[in-house]
Amino acid sequence: MRVLQLIDTLEAGGAERMAVNLANALVSKVEKSYLCTTREEGILQPTIDNKVTYLFLNKANTLDLFAIRRFYALLKREHIDIVHAHSSSFFLAALVARLLPKLKVVWHDHYGNSEFLNQRPKSMLRACSGQFSHSFGVNKELVAWAKQHLQHNSVSYLPNFIALDTAKERLTVLKGKKGKRIVCLANLRGQKDHINLLRAFSLISKDFPEYSLHCIGKDFGDDYANKVYQLTSDLNLTSQVFFYGACADTSVMLSDCDIGVLSSKSEGLPLAILEYGLAQLPVVVTDVGDCGLVVQHECSGLVVPPEDSKALYLGIRSLILNIQNSKQLGARLQQTVTDKYTASVVIDVVLKYYNVL
Repeated sequence: MRVLQLIDTLEAGGAERMAVNLANALVSKVEKSYLCTTREEGILQPTIDNKVTYLFLNKANTLDLFAIRRFYALLKREHIDIVHAHSSSFFLAALVARLLPKLKVVWHDHYGNSEFLNQRPKSMLRACSGQFSHSFGVNKELVAWAKQHLQHNSVSYLPNFIALDTAKERLTVLKGKKGKRIVCLANLRGQKDHINLLRAFSLISKDFPEYSLHCIGKDFGDDYANKVYQLTSDLNLTSQVFFYGACADTSVMLSDCDIGVLSSKSEGLPLAILEYGLAQLPVVVTDVGDCGLVVQHECSGLVVPPEDSKALYLGIRSLILNIQNSKQLGARLQQTVTDKYTASVVIDVVLKYYNVL
């Protein structure tokens, strides 16, 4: 079996990292594993296993005929059996599937705004879905949505998973005081609601001025990022809140942190939670997507309502004040991640569906 993961970029997003994780994990499980990026390369490129066959299309637009021909030629020359298309890359996969009738297309839905599915554009996706042999959703809401709106019923839940062989080289030195660091691993996007987090942290800073907040994630240079930086300044937090952009050594950075937070308005199943768990961090997350499924409240972390800065503040405060309990929560989350959300667990589920196709 020859399987190709298809993704639009290699920036540090959840869908992108899952595409790389799957390509790497399949190296020892299938005849040959491939990864194709359509539009942009990025920070994740060095994490691709050297046994994965990699292609960058440099696609200029949706109907870039040169890029489409290159992709078609690769599939035909390499005798690819399955294209596993992630997120918006479904269009290219569906297009070439019309030219290669034996090709099977699996679509992987990582849609992060699963709290707002009623607003999701679906006409193009529905039109292309007739070419899908199967689709995966990263949470139950996305599975239910696909069954209702797409032109096929072969849909299943597939949780995100984390690779255990993460980078160990330290590239970034964290600021702030050791033992007093709170981390948020999330790109600067509106759905991640850093505004809510900053308001919560402003209350923390008054109670615990020695604590600092470390935001790791890509800055897209847009209005939302500007609002985040402006609020940081308005709340007089510039000496306690630090922004690092996208980083290639997040696993090492997390080992230098003490509490993990996610303040999102909406999520699928964020890989950040799994990374926090692997680092054995006690966490506070908002109750969106599958966050509460992974982090069971007061068992393996704290779960609070979204868009409620006071609740988020109280959650973080509780972890700071109860160090021993916090350590136990972090240990339980690590066990949950190890038992349910690693490659060795999830890849067998993926292969089961591949083999049926």
